[in-house]
Amino acid sequence: MDYRVLIVEDDRVIAAVIEAELKKWGLSPKIAADFQHVAREFTAFDPHLVLMDITLPFYSGFYWCAEIRKLSKAPVIFISSASDNMNIITAINMGGDDFIAKPFDLAVLSAKVQAMLRRSYDFAGPSALLSAGDLSLSPAEGKAYFRGEGAELTRNELKILQTLLENKGRVVSRETLMTRLWESDSFVDENTLAVNVARLRRKLSSIGAEGAVETRKGLGYQISPAFAEGGGR
Repeated sequence: MDYRVLIVEDDRVIAAVIEAELKKWGLSPKIAADFQHVAREFTAFDPHLVLMDITLPFYSGFYWCAEIRKLSKAPVIFISSASDNMNIITAINMGGDDFIAKPFDLAVLSAKVQAMLRRSYDFAGPSALLSAGDLSLSPAEGKAYFRGEGAELTRNELKILQTLLENKGRVVSRETLMTRLWESDSFVDENTLAVNVARLRRKLSSIGAEGAVETRKGLGYQISPAFAEGGGR
């Protein structure tokens, strides 16, 4: 899924650094430009998540969070150097979902953003099938299907295939997959990831979907274009 993130931060340097980091993880960030009409920008962009500074021109981040809450349940993560307890409490009371103190580590910011997106949207439609041609995944059942044949997947195998199908047509980095599995309460290194991918491939091959998951050397993994374009092998 192409997750959109609205960055409401008036320090252009910080905003640009955050934007570049989120793009590295396959997200679609946008930096707010009109701080007098943030709610209007929110409505136009329709983001899945908002990163909100507290100290902004015209109105505070607290104000805009309350306004966004009138429009949407999209999670709001505050980012601010004003990280005393009162500001944190106010942020949560105004409808914020998390608080990250400046200066922050970009890896921590990315992990928190992705964890919030997973919690907010992964199970929003558990019965919905993800597919690429004749290959499909039922997250609710934990099963992959290919031309009438089904295979049960472990939690990690399901997460890998789900991530690849959500990003069909694009390469998914190993780091993105490891973060996805790590958020499933399993610490994963590259060797563990490779083992899980190999097991997933064997299960897909057992139902006729051989070659569905391709390795892109030095980049990561992807759903084979033959499957992504609606066919199969």
